[in-house]
Amino acid sequence: MASLDYDEWFATHAIDEVECLLADMAGTPRGKILPASKFLKGAHSRGLRLPEDMFGLTVTGRYVWETNTLNPASIDVYLRPDPDTMRRVPWYEEPTAEVVCDCFYIDDKPVDIAPRHVLKRVLELYAKRGWTPVVAPEIEFYLIKKNLDPDYPLEPPIGRSGRQEAGGQAYGIDAANEFDPIVEDIYDWCEVQEIDIDTLSHENGPAQLEINFNHGDPLALADQMFLFKRTVRQAAFKHDMYATFMAKPHENEPGSSMHLHQSVVDTQTGRNLFTTKSGRDSKLLLNHIGGLQRYLGAAMPFCSPNVNSYRRLVPYADAPTNVHWGIDNRTVSFRVPTSDPQNRRVENRVPGADANPYLAIAASLACGYLGMVEKLEPTPPVEGSAYRYAHTLPTHLADALSKLNYTKPLKQVVGERFVSAYQEVKDYEMQQYRTVISSWEREFLLLNV
Repeated sequence: MASLDYDEWFATHAIDEVECLLADMAGTPRGKILPASKFLKGAHSRGLRLPEDMFGLTVTGRYVWETNTLNPASIDVYLRPDPDTMRRVPWYEEPTAEVVCDCFYIDDKPVDIAPRHVLKRVLELYAKRGWTPVVAPEIEFYLIKKNLDPDYPLEPPIGRSGRQEAGGQAYGIDAANEFDPIVEDIYDWCEVQEIDIDTLSHENGPAQLEINFNHGDPLALADQMFLFKRTVRQAAFKHDMYATFMAKPHENEPGSSMHLHQSVVDTQTGRNLFTTKSGRDSKLLLNHIGGLQRYLGAAMPFCSPNVNSYRRLVPYADAPTNVHWGIDNRTVSFRVPTSDPQNRRVENRVPGADANPYLAIAASLACGYLGMVEKLEPTPPVEGSAYRYAHTLPTHLADALSKLNYTKPLKQVVGERFVSAYQEVKDYEMQQYRTVISSWEREFLLLNV
C-alpha cells in the first residue's frame, strides 16, 4: 500500500483512529494513538514524534537514567509509518487502524538502536552478497487463569469441559478443542490483519499451544509476530483469561519457545543455497550452522532476553542446552529437518517465546551470516540425545551479556551502538530483579537460617 492510498483506505474502512506502533527493546508495543485526520497530517510532516529514550525503557516500564548511549538531552525521533503494515484492528468496536513504524532522527538518519532497524541492517548485509534469507517461525504460549497476585503461582484456565487441565496433552486434539472459542478468535483476527499463520497444535504443558507461521520474508514475519503476540493477548482477555509468552511460566512444566526455521536463497534465481545441484547439503548450509555454533552463545541476550528465559533451557525439557546440531534431532540447538532439497533449512531451537521477534530473527540470521562469510566448519552432527553432552549455553542473563560484550564480530553485524544501548537496558533490569525477595526465600530461609 503506497502512502498516497491512506486517504482512500481510511475512507473505505471508515477509520476513526490510528495506532502507530513500534517495538521497544523487549518487544513491547509503544507508540501513539491519534485521530485519522491527525495521522494523515503527521505522517507527511514529521509530526509523529517520540523521545529517543523509549529505547531505554526496561521491561518493567522504567527508564535507564544512567546511559552512555542515548542522547542526554532526551531528543525527539520521528515515526515513519510503513504503509505495507497498515491493518484494521479487529477487536475494537470503533473502526481503528494499526501501522508499524520505523524511527528516524531529524536529519533523516535511521535510529540505529531501534530493533526493527537492527533486523533491516542484517538483511542489508545478506542483500549485498546476493543472498535472501527465508524464515518460518513457530511460537508457543500458555493460556492462564487470571492472576491478580504476582506472588501466587499460575494456573491453567477453565476450558469448555469446565475443568482445568491436570497435565500436558501433547498434540491432543480434544485438549486443543477445550479452547476452540479463543482459537477461532485468534484465527479470525489474524486473517483480518493478514498475519499468515498456519497450523495449531497442543504442546506438552497444560493449556500450552503452538502456532506455526508460513515461511517468508524475515521483516514481514517479524512484523506479523509482533502483532500476533498482541492479538493472542487480546483474544485471551475477551475470554476472561491471560495468554503469556513467558519462557517458563510454570515451575514443573516445559517452557515456551520461538523456533526459527531459516534458509538462504539466491536473490536472482531463487535457488535454495543450502543444497547442491545433486540435492546434498551444501557448504553454505554447513557454514551457516558453524556460525550458529560459534556465535549463538553471544547472541543469547537477544534469543533469551530475560532472567526467566534461562529457566527454560534445562535438560529433558524440550529445550537445548548446548550448541550441537543434528539431522531431525529435537535435543540439539540446531536441527536440520528431513526435507526435499528445495525446502532444506536449519531450525534454531534456542530462542524463547519471550524474545523480541525482530531481535531474535536478526541475531539468528547474523550468526548464520558470520558463519557463511567466515567459512566456519561445524562439528559433526550428533546422533542420539544431545543432553549427554555438557551444558555450554549461558545459564543466566549476566553470563550471556558478558559473552556478547566480548564478541566483536557479532556486535559489528547488529550494530555496536545498539548493543551498548541494549546492554544498558538489560543491566538495569538485572539490578531491579536483584532487589526482589522471592517466595522460595520466604519459604525456606524465613525460619530455617
